[in-house]
Amino acid sequence: MSQQNGTIASNVPAQSADMVVENGVPTIISAGGVNVMSGEEKLHTISILVENRPGVLARVSHVFARRGFNLESLAVSRTEDVTVSRMTVVVAGDDEQFKQIGNQLFKLIDVIKVIDHTRDDLVGRELALIKIRIENAQMRGEITQLAELFRANIVAVDPETVMLEVTGKADKVDALQKMLAPYEILELVRTGLIVLTRGPKQT
Repeated sequence: MSQQNGTIASNVPAQSADMVVENGVPTIISAGGVNVMSGEEKLHTISILVENRPGVLARVSHVFARRGFNLESLAVSRTEDVTVSRMTVVVAGDDEQFKQIGNQLFKLIDVIKVIDHTRDDLVGRELALIKIRIENAQMRGEITQLAELFRANIVAVDPETVMLEVTGKADKVDALQKMLAPYEILELVRTGLIVLTRGPKQT
C-alpha cells in the first residue's frame, strides 16, 4: 500500500482486462453470469480486499444486509500484506441486485478491491471441527474408519468424545456431517469458504 498525493494507491495487482479503475484503484465491479444454486437463487463468491482497520467488517456486512442479501459464508483474514485483509463472501441473492453490490462496496473508504470469482478457475476450501460422543470401543473404531475415508484428522480424543478436523470443498464437509448424523454430534463449527485462483494471476 502506498500514499500518493494524499490518496491511497493499492499495490494489489489487477485481476484481468475487465477491471474498472476508480480513484487509481483497480477493481472488478461485477461480472456477467452466475452459478445457479437452486431455482432462481444465485450463488456468488467474491473477494473483498480491505484496509486492515477496526470496524471494516461491520461496514461491509451492512452493505449486504441493507440490500437484503443472505451471507451463506464469510471468512476474513490478513493477507501477505499485513495492512490488507481479504474477505471471502459467498452470497445467495438476486442477480440484478448483485450487480450493484460492487459499486456500493467500493464507496466504502476502506475497500481496496472487489472481485467477482464467477468466471475464475478457483481452488476453494472449507474447514470444520466436529465433536462426537463416543460410547464404546466399537463406536470409536467406526468414527476412525469414517475419518480415514474422508481424509479427516482426529485432533482430540478423550474417554467420552472424539474431535475430527476435515478440510475440503463444502460438499465433502456436508457428506461427512451426513455420515456422522447417526452418532451424537455434540458440537460442530465450520469456517467460511476461502478461495484463490489457480496459476500466477493474483487477485
